[in-house]
Amino acid sequence: MNVEKFQLEALEKYKAKNYTAALKILAKIHRLKPEYKNSYYLEAQIWNELGNTVKEYRALEKALPFLNFSTPAERDFSAEILSHVASLCFDLSLHEKSKEAFSLVVKLDDPPKVSRLDNALFHVNSQENVSPDYFRTFYDRYKKCLVDIKPYPKKFYAHKKIRVGFLSADFRQHPVINWSWSLLTGLDKNLFDTYLYSNVKNPDVVTEYLRKTAGTWRDIHALTDEVAAKLIRDDEIDILFDLSGHTDHNRLCVAAYRPASVQISGVGYMNSTGLECFDYFLSDIYCAGDESFFTEKVIRLPHSHVCYEPSIKFEPANSPPCLKNNFVTFGSFNQFGKVTDSMLSAWKEILDAVPASRLILKHKIFNTNDGKNFVVNKLKKFGFDVARVELRPYTANHLVEYGDVDIALDTFPYTGGVTTCEALYMGVPVVSLYGTRHGTRFGLSFLKNIGLDELAVDSYEKYIERAVGLAGDWELLTILRRNLRTMMRNSPLMDSANYLREIQAAFIKILNDERNANA
Repeated sequence: MNVEKFQLEALEKYKAKNYTAALKILAKIHRLKPEYKNSYYLEAQIWNELGNTVKEYRALEKALPFLNFSTPAERDFSAEILSHVASLCFDLSLHEKSKEAFSLVVKLDDPPKVSRLDNALFHVNSQENVSPDYFRTFYDRYKKCLVDIKPYPKKFYAHKKIRVGFLSADFRQHPVINWSWSLLTGLDKNLFDTYLYSNVKNPDVVTEYLRKTAGTWRDIHALTDEVAAKLIRDDEIDILFDLSGHTDHNRLCVAAYRPASVQISGVGYMNSTGLECFDYFLSDIYCAGDESFFTEKVIRLPHSHVCYEPSIKFEPANSPPCLKNNFVTFGSFNQFGKVTDSMLSAWKEILDAVPASRLILKHKIFNTNDGKNFVVNKLKKFGFDVARVELRPYTANHLVEYGDVDIALDTFPYTGGVTTCEALYMGVPVVSLYGTRHGTRFGLSFLKNIGLDELAVDSYEKYIERAVGLAGDWELLTILRRNLRTMMRNSPLMDSANYLREIQAAFIKILNDERNANA
C-alpha cells in the first residue's frame, strides 16, 4: 500500500487542474490510511482553488486528530495545518475555535515562524475584549524571529527634499489603494521625493501605472529581506512608511533592519505592529483610541488618517428601496468572518424590532451551496427567520446592489473599511459600533468626518436603538440617499489637498523631532 505514490498522482492531477480526478485519488488515500495528513492538506488546497471554504475547513478538520509535534518536521507541518484551520474558522465566523487554534499554534510552533505569527496577529483583531497584554504575548514571540537581524545604526541625511519610501505588497487593485492613492501620488514634489518598494507578486494595471508615474520604483519581490533593506539604506530614505502591517505578503522583516531614519506603519493595517523598529503609527483624533495598544508613538491627524479615492466610476444613488418595497432592508457586504455571534444577536434584535424588515448579506462564502447552508444553519441557531435574510454571492459589480439596501450595518470589532466608504458613497447610511482599539473605530472616524457621528455608537444597546430608529425615518433615509455622496466629497475624508497638507506637516515634524532627539 503505497499512499505516497497515490499522493504524487493526486498532486499531478491537482497541478493539471483536474480536481475531480485528484479528489477521487485522495478519497482512496483517506480510506487506506486515514492518518496520512498530507492527503487532507492537498484536499483542502483543491477546495480552496474551487472557492469552497466549508469543504476546505472540513478537509483540514479531518487531519486534526493526527497532528503530532514529536519532530521538527512534524511540528512545522502540524503548526501549518493548525494555522490554516484557525484562518478558516475566522472565515466561517467560528471565532472561539479560531482563537483556540491560533493560541495552540503560537504555543507549539517552536521555533516560531513569521508567516504564522502574522496570520495569528491579524486575526486577533477580530476578537472582542482583547487586552494590550494579550497582543504583547504575540509580539514577544514575533521578536524571537528577528533576533538574528542586526539593524543599521540610526542615520540622518541632509537632502534638499525629504525622501519618503512606501513599502507594500498591495500596489495593485486592492482596498489599500483606495485609501493611499493621494499619499502615493500627491506629495508635494518641491518638498518630497517618493520611492515605492513593491512586494507585488502579480502586477496589474494599477501596479504599472504607479511604476511609471509615482516616483522611484523598486521591485523587491524577489529580494531577500537583507538585500531589500540594503536597497532602502542605499537610497538614503528619510521616512519609510509600511502600508501592510501584519497582512499577507508583508515585508516587516525588511523594516526590522531599520534601513530608514524614521519608520512609520499604518493605513493598510488596523493595529500596532508591536515591533520596535517602527517609531510611529499613523492614526487620527477619532481612530487612535487607547494608545496603550501601540508600541509606536501615535500620529493623530486632525481629521482623517486616510483619504478615500473611489477606484471606479460609481453609478448615481437611487431612491431608498423602502419607498417601493414598503419595508426596510438592512445589509452588510463585509466578509462573513467579521460577523461575530454578538453581532448576529444584535441583528436578530434589529429585525425583530422592525416589522417586515429584511437583511441582505453579501460575500464570496455565499458563492457555494455549502457556504449558504452553513450560514443558514448558523442563523437558525440564533433564531432568525431565514426567509427574511438573503445571502448573495460575491459579484464584481457589487456596488449596484446597494440600490437594494436602505441601511448598512457595520461589523464589530473588525469593522468595515473601504466597504463602509462604498456604502456611504452609494447613499446608504451606516450604523457603526466602536470600541477603544484603533481598528474598531474606522466607522466612527468616517462618520465624524462626514458629519454623521450620531450613527457611531459605543454599545450594542445603542447600536440596536440607532438602527431601529433610523429604520423608522424614511424621510431621513431619502434625504441621506440624495446627499451622502456630496457630504463625503465635501468632507475631510475625500479632501485630498487638505489631507496631503496635514500628512506632509506630520512627516516634517516627526523627522525634525527624531533628528533633534538623536542630535
